[in-house]
Amino acid sequence: MNEAQDGGAIPKPLTFALLRLLQDGEFHSGEVLAQQLDVSRASVNNALHGIEQYGLTLYSVRGRGYCLPNPPQWLELSQINTQLADAAKDFIIEILDSAPSSNTLLMHRATQGAPAGSVLAVEWQSSGRGRMGRSWHSGLGNALTFSLLWRFDCGLAGLSGLSLAVGVAVIRALQALGVGGAQLKWPNDILGSGGKIAGILIEAQGDMLGPSTVVIGIGINLSLPQQVLQRIDQPVSDLSQLSEDIPQRNILLAVTLQHLSVVLREFSGKGFAALKDEWEKYHYYQNRPVQLFLPDGQLIQGVVRGVNQDGALMVEVESALDGQTEMRIFHAGEISLRGQEHAVV
Repeated sequence: MNEAQDGGAIPKPLTFALLRLLQDGEFHSGEVLAQQLDVSRASVNNALHGIEQYGLTLYSVRGRGYCLPNPPQWLELSQINTQLADAAKDFIIEILDSAPSSNTLLMHRATQGAPAGSVLAVEWQSSGRGRMGRSWHSGLGNALTFSLLWRFDCGLAGLSGLSLAVGVAVIRALQALGVGGAQLKWPNDILGSGGKIAGILIEAQGDMLGPSTVVIGIGINLSLPQQVLQRIDQPVSDLSQLSEDIPQRNILLAVTLQHLSVVLREFSGKGFAALKDEWEKYHYYQNRPVQLFLPDGQLIQGVVRGVNQDGALMVEVESALDGQTEMRIFHAGEISLRGQEHAVV
């Protein structure tokens, strides 16, 4: 997911209420807004102060009031279920204005018996997390962040390659919505022309022999404004760089859930092996030279030759003994993968 220096301040409930009243893009006086929400004008002003940090532009004009020229796309359960159609029965979707982390909250609910198919979609995550504990950052309405709970009969050992399988589902969803050109980066990123457009975070609990529970967190950048880009310390991109017609967030969520359901059921029955060839088809580093930075400080250079049936990366390296090439296998862990020609993405 998007690495960032911090998650930003949490918007107040009053801020969300005001932004929804400004959804029409017209000017609204502070007095009328205050009357509608039964608060003081000072409260309105305080709640809208600093709104730019959330990736929004707010006009404040004396005598006219406030205006959002480009209001956010809000997630709406009715629209999502309409798009899901018959598949709506497979999911229990909840939309939150804000939460520290949808993955953390949904994992907690999993321990309390939440059913498979539970979905938490959050407009603003204050402590969103990516791989290796990195922070994740986006603005309001210009990215899609959600978590999905899924239960497997197999144990934790049978979940190898799951993050790669989820990547295939995201690619399928984007293609179904007319967004082409996205590629996969081992083990859990989706890339655009300028960097990462989406990230995947898998968290699991259970026994080695089964059953197991998984929470899948996904963040997808739709159109990141400059205010958000300044907070992110890695190359990033968004769907606007791949398509002039950016999918609406409600449609994107529904279609992604549909493809996740199909892929997760296939993974449950056949493992990652059934998706291996498709994953390699979209792998950005396939047959390219790379550098791998290992947890112990080692630097490995070689050429990526794909992944095995468990989703581990296969890299052809030169043997230190005789100069011949040999195939080495790397599992995700704390490995950082980079192309030899540019910085990490």
